[in-house]
Amino acid sequence: MLRIGHGYDVHAFAEGRKLILGGVDIAYERGLDGHSDADVLAHALMDALLGAMRADDIGQLFPDTDPAYKGADSLKLLSEVAALARKQGFTILDVDCTVAAQAPKLAPHRQAMRENLAQAMGLDVSQVGVKATTTERLGFVGRKEGIAAWSVALLDDGCC
Repeated sequence: MLRIGHGYDVHAFAEGRKLILGGVDIAYERGLDGHSDADVLAHALMDALLGAMRADDIGQLFPDTDPAYKGADSLKLLSEVAALARKQGFTILDVDCTVAAQAPKLAPHRQAMRENLAQAMGLDVSQVGVKATTTERLGFVGRKEGIAAWSVALLDDGCC
């Protein structure tokens, strides 16, 4: 039986932090605020996987109240979620992600993001989609206050 999950995450910009999206360190004047490395793309993808598994979300799995996750590498956490999916009998078939950022330009980094996410989940890069868009200067993304990401994941539960 196929399962679909949807994930969404948003982080505000913060001074003095690196901007990491899909495991790519992107040169920009600000990074994203968060307890971990604040990789909004990896976070949305983890929640999509967990949603398809009908499991808890990343806030419950990796709580920001736990000092063990302070500054955590979100790709490592994504690897843990993918391993959990496999342990529970799921096969990750396909994932697709969209990142909304007014700045910086993300198109030059899309392929590296796809490769990093695929490697973290043990997938072929052909199973991972990453797109980038702006919000035409509308809302908090358009005002350059933060970045949002959405993701969907298709899993096979191996049952039928």
